[in-house]
Amino acid sequence: MTQTAQPAAQSTSPTQSRLAAEQFGRTANAYLSSAVHAQGADLERLAALAQGMNKPGLKQTCALDLGCGAGHAAFALSRGGAAVTAYDLSKEMLDVVAAEAARRGHAGLRTVQGPAERLPFGEAEFDLVATRFSAHHWSNVPAALNEARRVLKSGGTLAVIDGISPEMPILDTVLQTVEILRDASHVRDYRVSEWVAMVSAAGFAAPTDIDTWKLRMDFDNWVARMRTPELRVQAIRDVLAKAPEEAKRHFSIDTNSCFDLDVAWFSTRRASATGASCHSA
Repeated sequence: MTQTAQPAAQSTSPTQSRLAAEQFGRTANAYLSSAVHAQGADLERLAALAQGMNKPGLKQTCALDLGCGAGHAAFALSRGGAAVTAYDLSKEMLDVVAAEAARRGHAGLRTVQGPAERLPFGEAEFDLVATRFSAHHWSNVPAALNEARRVLKSGGTLAVIDGISPEMPILDTVLQTVEILRDASHVRDYRVSEWVAMVSAAGFAAPTDIDTWKLRMDFDNWVARMRTPELRVQAIRDVLAKAPEEAKRHFSIDTNSCFDLDVAWFSTRRASATGASCHSA
């Protein structure tokens, strides 16, 4: 059964949060079946990470999938033997996750609703916090990272997987333009340098094993998944077609408007905290 975080006096921008919840509520099933989200070596890496944290004779690893979407990261963590909490702003997404978890036999997976910037969990409750293809929708990433650090146990791991922006400003501009045209709830694809600065400011150790790769985006599937209005679809095609040569090369933009998205994985650790029981909230 999905739990819902109680509203507080101070929260993220309600307009952006509501927009994100509505956008993804309408497209929940599309994200469950999306090959971009349902596949990838990074999912197996998450499963292996969770499995490696489970030690014989010790309590089961507690993992939080922060901004779980359709639940692919949560399912990977569960396959790795973790007790998983799937957390998202969209109730419809969480309904999809709960149904699919039951179908896959992930009996220990629970769902909780709320924003990334305000987590309804106790301090030091989780061994692992993972987020995959979600942070670029958060209203306030630094606030969410502070919350992630709060709910992690001493020595706990934060793993981040997300689309990233290139460091070159013109490439950053092109990417953010097509992203927000495609999805009005988009906030920002952050540069690796921005991620490093934000996690450090939140009190995490310097990120380790930063890996990047390219993810080919089929244009028609990309816009159909978000049900992007046709006027915006045409605007995106125009931006990509008239992008500077540097952008066309970097993103490998083709005549069908398909392009490469840069993606990064990195992990870091919480330096100090005391432990609490799993699923204690």
